[in-house]
Amino acid sequence: MTKPLIQIGDEVREMTDAEHDQWQADAKAQTQYAAQVTAKADARASALAKLSALGLTEAEIAALVA
Repeated sequence: MTKPLIQIGDEVREMTDAEHDQWQADAKAQTQYAAQVTAKADARASALAKLSALGLTEAEIAALVA
């Protein structure tokens, strides 16, 4: 399997096994972080919609979530 190339200064070479393992771990961590951010934003939007459906005004909602 060919590994991605890495550039350090003017040198371009294939990643070492350790660099490739770290690159994959970083990509996995970034994907997990993005999923957490999306889930948090979705939960917030759902909560705001529910508060609005209860008849609260925008000012009341802002006071609750501040």
